[in-house]
Amino acid sequence: MTAPRLPLWLKIAYTAFVAVLVPYYWRTYGPVNFLWFCDVALLVTLPALWLENALLFSMQAVAIALPQLLWVVDFLARLAGIKLIGAAAYMFDPKIPLFVRGLSSFHGWLPLVLIGAVWRLGYDRRALRAQVMCALVLLTVCYFFTPPPPAPATNPTAAVNLNWVFGPGENTMQTWMAPGWYFVLQLVFWPLVIYVPTHLLLRRLFKSAPASGVAGVRTLSAAV
Repeated sequence: MTAPRLPLWLKIAYTAFVAVLVPYYWRTYGPVNFLWFCDVALLVTLPALWLENALLFSMQAVAIALPQLLWVVDFLARLAGIKLIGAAAYMFDPKIPLFVRGLSSFHGWLPLVLIGAVWRLGYDRRALRAQVMCALVLLTVCYFFTPPPPAPATNPTAAVNLNWVFGPGENTMQTWMAPGWYFVLQLVFWPLVIYVPTHLLLRRLFKSAPASGVAGVRTLSAAV
């Protein structure tokens, strides 16, 4: 039997953190909040840790490593009194309980967990294609089945504009182009601007992981 390559304490601590976060997030933001790319990554990383699955880790690293770096920059800028892209604006919203905002600290450390796991297990080159397919489905669900901004006055902390499919910023509805064209732009933006550069960097920095199957994901060429 292969010895675990990820520490048990990390798996237990991570599981406990998710067990605390989920009910608080559900109560504060509503269940659709878990459709954010970062929240999907948080949840998918839980089975990835226990299964030590390089493909799942690699997919989530491709999905959020760059966006979460921008989140950290935006958060630090807000602390300094500078408004940048608004990704971390909710961290300073007094309507959201301080404890819930504290749980959002995972945006800063989750990418480190993912990169550390990829370093130990290897980078699975199938991650780019798999993550692109998942993202296209998720963005489509967010556009057609989740609410646009702004949040209703009766529930000001409700999650809206998931993954910014209606405009740049949680409470921003873009007006410079037709909503459908903006949605198409998002379908192109995430794979080409976020995923491909991250994939190329991870492929260059880390060894290749042995191919491992995940239900519903086809074996993809290592030449991607």
